[in-house]
Amino acid sequence: MRLLLPLVAIILLFSSCNEYQKVLKSEDVKVKYDLAERKYNEGDFKRANRLFEQIAPKYAGKPQGERVMFFFADSYFQIGDYYLSGYQFERFVKSYPNSDKIQQASFLGAKSYYELSPRYSLDQTDTDKALSKLQAFINTYPDSEYFDEANKMAAELTTKKERKQFEIAKQFDKLGEFDFYVLISAITALDNFITENPGSIYREDAFYYKLKSSTNLALNSTPNRKKERLDDAVAAYNALKRSYPETKYAKEADDLYKKLMNEMQDFSK
Repeated sequence: MRLLLPLVAIILLFSSCNEYQKVLKSEDVKVKYDLAERKYNEGDFKRANRLFEQIAPKYAGKPQGERVMFFFADSYFQIGDYYLSGYQFERFVKSYPNSDKIQQASFLGAKSYYELSPRYSLDQTDTDKALSKLQAFINTYPDSEYFDEANKMAAELTTKKERKQFEIAKQFDKLGEFDFYVLISAITALDNFITENPGSIYREDAFYYKLKSSTNLALNSTPNRKKERLDDAVAAYNALKRSYPETKYAKEADDLYKKLMNEMQDFSK
């Protein structure tokens, strides 16, 4: 019996492969449709996709076209080909705006671009597209069963974009250790980040790095610019303490403030 079971499995697998290859080469669209749907329901999405790819144009404009096009798009999603699933779900939404699958298709189309979103340090074009699609879905279907998941994904992508913007600004601060004039760019970038991202998890960090950049710039300024830049750095310190009274950077910020106050003494004489 132990030898028989694997043998039966091999025979069934061979038979299934043989049937699939035969149907793939067939000119009978109905036979392909039936096997494609069967493979889809069995979870064999790769084979289902090949078959749907062949028959989708044949069903365009026909009653079964809506069903075929949805399964075609979803089979791409299930096999992880997110570029094509995003594209096909977009086509489905445009072609069948009154479909009872419209919410699911809109959500899966947006999720396809979410899956394509790269790590924060890379180009964020796909992240922008995913956010646009997710926001459109959230605005259009506030009562959808997918609403919470869409919100969660949108928040994750927003944080990713914020991190990229913050890391760029922080890099200016780091480069400013070797070229003090770069600190001007760091301060500008951090200012923009604080203004544009009021709810960001990196906002406190941005306030601190603005203080750090402002202090280093002030301490290394020429005499004719020093007083003005010391004042700006003190203002950056006050902004951090005002926005985050219990800041995690309290010790570092206070140490910078002491340096500023020491330099300020030269202007109070």
